[in-house]
Amino acid sequence: MTSPTPAPEPRDGIEAAWRRFKAAGDDRARESLILHYSPLVKFVAGRVGVGLPRSVEQADLISYGMFGLIDAIDKFEPARGIKFETYAVNRIKGAILDELRALDWVPRSVRARAREIQRSMGELEASLQRTASDEELAEHMGLPVETLQEQLGEIAALGFVALDELIDPGERGSAAIGDLVADPRAVDPGGSFEQQESRYMLVDAVNRLAERERLVITLYYYEGLTLAEIGAVLGVTESRVCQIHTKAVLSLRYRLLEPGQRPG
Repeated sequence: MTSPTPAPEPRDGIEAAWRRFKAAGDDRARESLILHYSPLVKFVAGRVGVGLPRSVEQADLISYGMFGLIDAIDKFEPARGIKFETYAVNRIKGAILDELRALDWVPRSVRARAREIQRSMGELEASLQRTASDEELAEHMGLPVETLQEQLGEIAALGFVALDELIDPGERGSAAIGDLVADPRAVDPGGSFEQQESRYMLVDAVNRLAERERLVITLYYYEGLTLAEIGAVLGVTESRVCQIHTKAVLSLRYRLLEPGQRPG
């Protein structure tokens, strides 16, 4: 007597759903993918929600994030060999932050503080020809190192910085750092010259970060590690990783702005 065929493993089922959706646009396969990956939205919303004002409802963040998940599923290309979870997390977070920015909820004091840190980093990098350390940046700004790090933590807690917006702020479907680190030499023949140039500029800017900052960016955006997991790798606290991440993104953002757009 023939044994019954075992039910497929969940991963097998998801891979089949990806094939059906990408090959034929199967709506049921698309719904299966959305349902399977929906916990990612709750996870990202929880991370973004830490430190936000109480007036920002978690349910609203999840709602915003679902649009990012659906967009990620529609645009994901399995053949590129990039892990979907990494690809999707950046887009879910981007969708949430887009909506929050539209509400203009970030306090002016935080925006001013971020601009001041960016401006100071730019001045130091121009003179030092490298990324400034926390100690150098704090001295330049006339602050204790602890105060600078507290400010970086506050900016991070408010979700004010996101790396995926740096490639093309006007297009949420643009590549994220995970796409770039996976193969920095890859050229998308269908992409515009401007997008390719922006991506190469970002890769170059990431490569010029201080070693620890570059490692945090790589582990977070490409490897998909949480801040706590990165902290375990580096032997520092999660809050310290958050500060390093924020400083790195502010530095990258400054480098990629046109000179006339940089905070003066």
